Amino acid sequence: MDIYEPLASKYRPSKLSDFVGQQHLVGENGPINKFLELGKVPSMIFWGPPGTGKTTLAYIISLNLYYDFYKMQAVNSGKEELRKIIKIAEGNKQYNKKTMLFLDEIHRWNKAQQDTLLPYVEKGLITLIGATTENPSFSIISALLSRTKVFVFNQHDTEDISLFLKRIIKKEYPDYKISKKIIDLISTLSNGDIRSALNILEMSITLVEADKKKDKILTLSEKEIREVVQKPLYYDKDGEEHYNIISAIHKSMRSSNADAAAYWVQRMLSAGEDPLYVARRLLRFASEDVGNSDPQALILANSVYEACQKIGMPECGVFLIQLAIYLSNAPKDNSAYMAELEIKKDIEEYGNLPVPLHIRNAPTKLMRDLNYGKGYEYDHDLANKKSSQQCLPDRLRKRKYVKDI
Repeated sequence: MDIYEPLASKYRPSKLSDFVGQQHLVGENGPINKFLELGKVPSMIFWGPPGTGKTTLAYIISLNLYYDFYKMQAVNSGKEELRKIIKIAEGNKQYNKKTMLFLDEIHRWNKAQQDTLLPYVEKGLITLIGATTENPSFSIISALLSRTKVFVFNQHDTEDISLFLKRIIKKEYPDYKISKKIIDLISTLSNGDIRSALNILEMSITLVEADKKKDKILTLSEKEIREVVQKPLYYDKDGEEHYNIISAIHKSMRSSNADAAAYWVQRMLSAGEDPLYVARRLLRFASEDVGNSDPQALILANSVYEACQKIGMPECGVFLIQLAIYLSNAPKDNSAYMAELEIKKDIEEYGNLPVPLHIRNAPTKLMRDLNYGKGYEYDHDLANKKSSQQCLPDRLRKRKYVKDI
């Protein structure tokens, strides 16, 4: 009996000509292609979403170079395994043989573990290829990052995935009736992940085979696809995509684009984000970007936050979308936010400047004798109810923090 091998493993490319996507890296003028032509690669970090070819490209590099290649999974390996590879690398160096280490999910290694790698990468004893789905700026120590070249892997587009699936179907399932519409559906539901697309295809075919009837043409339909797919959203509450999407919400509302704001809010919620986090960000926006052009916005945002606390998901999702639409369509004023920034800057520069004497509190005779409160104008006694007396510290008396709306 043949040992079963998943399609994702069986059809993993072994040469660049079969590699799908990432043409900016592996195309004729791509850096990886040029490195392989030279037979020499630097230490690199491969950064991108799951299923975009990071591991596959490292595998192709290992097959095309005469390096001694080792692979480690950061999630279940550590310093001890690394030391064994370093010892081998030191032996290889004596025979002018290079050693390459592919460290998958390198972001899962802590600072101490990454520090262990540093001297061997710096000296060139090992050539490192680290793969990560997290932004290297936040997940890789700066010393290691400065000694590697970061290459960004993009999500595969649906056309690339569809073409790849057609090739696989022709080889694996020639007797099946699988329409272009079904192939395109699988490509769309895979969320830019080729591995996911192959898994969907494979599991769907299994369902068809389980229900097959004698002498009936085997047809893959949308029914089987929908049964096996629960489309995941690429989102990490602690990772870069979290901050990318909350930034998209803020900037969409600031641009008065209610459609985009509603979309990004739902994206966060559908991915499992805490609705109170979204509500807090919208509450902040109501003051920072809408401000006094519509003071009701802050009151509404606070009401929505409290409503989300009471109701929870999934019911409170519509509250947040309603609020995002309101804030997008509201007039904009960031004068309070800009005043906050300028005032903070002056406080940092000038420290604790004294309160002018005439507006100080003077509850005791000693304070009054020291001229506390002397010369203060009670504005209500004036005809226009507005004095021009100085209220800022002497050093800042001409400052104007609040701009007229």
